[in-house]
Amino acid sequence: MGPGWAPPPPGGAGAAKRGPSTGLLVAMAVVIALVASLFGSVGTYLLTRPSSGNDPSYSLGPLPTGATNREPDSVAGVAARVLPSVVSLEVGNGSNTEGASGSGFLIKNGYVVTNNHVVALAANGGEIRIMFNNRKTTTARIIGRDPGSDLAVVKPEETFGTPEITLGNSDQVVVGDPVIAIGSPLGLTGTVTTGIVSSLNRPVIAGDETGTSSEEPAYISAIQTDAAINPGNSGGPLVNGRGEVVGVNSAIATLGRSMSSQSGSIGLGFAIPVNQTRRVAEELITTGKAKRPKIGIVLDKDYKGQGVRIASEPAGGQQPVTKGGPADQAGLQAGDVILEIDGLALQDGNELIALIRSKTPGSKINIKYQRAGQERTATLTVVAEDEPTPSPS
Repeated sequence: MGPGWAPPPPGGAGAAKRGPSTGLLVAMAVVIALVASLFGSVGTYLLTRPSSGNDPSYSLGPLPTGATNREPDSVAGVAARVLPSVVSLEVGNGSNTEGASGSGFLIKNGYVVTNNHVVALAANGGEIRIMFNNRKTTTARIIGRDPGSDLAVVKPEETFGTPEITLGNSDQVVVGDPVIAIGSPLGLTGTVTTGIVSSLNRPVIAGDETGTSSEEPAYISAIQTDAAINPGNSGGPLVNGRGEVVGVNSAIATLGRSMSSQSGSIGLGFAIPVNQTRRVAEELITTGKAKRPKIGIVLDKDYKGQGVRIASEPAGGQQPVTKGGPADQAGLQAGDVILEIDGLALQDGNELIALIRSKTPGSKINIKYQRAGQERTATLTVVAEDEPTPSPS
């Protein structure tokens, strides 16, 4: 070994130092790019964010476009046709110590139909003010009223070109038909609610809601509906899908199972059938009083069995069966039990009274009755009381 000789470096001859691999470099580049992008986004947000938290460029977009016209047979279409004929009434007793409110609708020749219990306060010198759908107001006077049917007709001083409403046929109404109630519940004029006919021939005793009136109660064979009816709807129309009046809203059931106009709707509203309304309105306008349909019997109020029993003894100076009256001519006798009228099974005396009062004098009814355990049938012709007592107006 000569001078300058040195031992080989550790690790052996020919070893060299390696750099980072290609894969590692690519991964590092991706990481750096992501971090840079993130910092860039954060920086942009920090530079451009609104200082108050608002976004000046925010928008929910334009309003949808479309026509406001509705199909004539839709609820909106029917309401548009009927509303102009519906009015609201404010009634005072003359001394401003009592008041009532309700609804009504305009019929032929400028008369307004409403409930008797709406206008009864004005019968002895009170005032009636009517507001039309166009917000114009005028005074009105009572033409006639009938507590027994809870119907009344008044005549406003002006009608301001208001169109008369179209009257339908309540005999053509069936359970399940769609109906619309229009009126002024709680003074909210022009209110429209919808529902269906829930039942027919529902016996209802209605009329004065305070219980202090000396007038007779109204017995109504009513159209029941679940359309919302509230205080102030009384006297307003119940119309069908064609906009024809089929009933006059008159009463609602409360949770206490009473008929009233003072509680809110629970889906049990009752309307006077328009066919009865038509007859009574015509009679009030032409004579000032309404005929009282009857069949000439006195009922046994203590009877609790099936159907309705004719009294066995005279009551209140009246014989159980009026001699020569419809029941007498049909062969009915004291103590007979009336089971059905026109195929409808009777539940109690109120239902019988309501059904008879809904009939037109001269119309015929078919009855099924029981005598000594044997069922029989007969046909009666409804008549009117000889001298119906006019209500003071």
